Amino acid sequence: MNTNPLCAALAALALYTIPARADWSSCLAELRQAAAGYGVSEQTISSALGSLAPSDAASLMDKQPEFTTPVWDYIASLVDEERVEEGRALMNKWAGALDAAERHFGVDPATVVAIWSVESDFGKNLGNRPVVQSLATLACLAPRRNEYFRRELMAALKILDNGDIEPQEFLGSWAGAFGHTQFMPSTFLTTAVDLDGDGRKNIARDPADALGSTANYLRQAGWTPGLPWGLEVRLPAGYAGPSGRTNRQPMSTWASHGITRLDGTPLSEGRAALLLPADRNGPAFLVTHNFEAVYAYNAAESYALAICTLSDRLRGWPGIQTPWPTDDAALSRSERRELQALLIKHGYDVSNFNGVIGTKTRKAIADFQVRAGMKRDGRAGLKVLNALRVLGDSAK
Repeated sequence: MNTNPLCAALAALALYTIPARADWSSCLAELRQAAAGYGVSEQTISSALGSLAPSDAASLMDKQPEFTTPVWDYIASLVDEERVEEGRALMNKWAGALDAAERHFGVDPATVVAIWSVESDFGKNLGNRPVVQSLATLACLAPRRNEYFRRELMAALKILDNGDIEPQEFLGSWAGAFGHTQFMPSTFLTTAVDLDGDGRKNIARDPADALGSTANYLRQAGWTPGLPWGLEVRLPAGYAGPSGRTNRQPMSTWASHGITRLDGTPLSEGRAALLLPADRNGPAFLVTHNFEAVYAYNAAESYALAICTLSDRLRGWPGIQTPWPTDDAALSRSERRELQALLIKHGYDVSNFNGVIGTKTRKAIADFQVRAGMKRDGRAGLKVLNALRVLGDSAK
């Protein structure tokens, strides 16, 4: 029998599943009953669910993105000079916590800080939606995955019952992720640590706990201390061999296919998989099991590559060297702010110019592209920025 209380808590979550109900009040009543069966106190249940109203989280779940994001845009949006500079400063500021996390869990500071950056922009974007409200809405009204969100809601109520997170701090994304490194509630129950020893695992308020918890997550995902996440490589002309993130082979196998380091030197020992995020026309990477550990944090190859690339930059190493297969370069954060400022100058409503390309900015770009005789795709690339610059110069 498994006596680990955290494992037991997760197992208990599976016992309290109820059918999705369009009737909010009936569903909420069943959620209250399930929470009581899970061991949540009546005081916490009444406080968290007593007069709860649904949010718009269910509508956000099925809201399809208006525009696709090429991998080079995704990487550029998360890895730029400003983010690297800020990340290095925070590595110094939180050196004590990061060193402690590495001693306990074997994960280097650069990787942990890279996740902190991508997940919440170093704590500046924690999310402002009440976690319990979001999860209850999704448990009752989501078009799919209701059981998953019910389990997460039970975990969220248990977190409140344990007193680790104060209700007013328990805010996050529409899907229920919260804290400096955006844990789902069930992940918090199994993974969060009290790194600073203050008696609480507060990843919402305390960066030290969030950094330590993230290192613990990666360790549990199979992180191997001292193993590089991978390296950028050069493919031979016309390469038509195997690839794929999960197809790990000995380095000697990749060498036999003519793959080398960027400088042409032979590959080292070990096992890796060949990752081709832009097919065979862009950068190529041999990625190790540590790349998989990062991938487990958010199952998207572009996400894991952004984390790993940023971690390299934080160490003072170069970023991706091979050009992406595009004639319209991606923009840095400062260039995206410039683009938004120019759109505002020419009468578009983009709310602000913080460098985050949201729906309003994309719609403004698409409208400008039509007026300028460009292809309408709403993408914030160098061509649009240069066209706006020229328009600004001609207006002087």
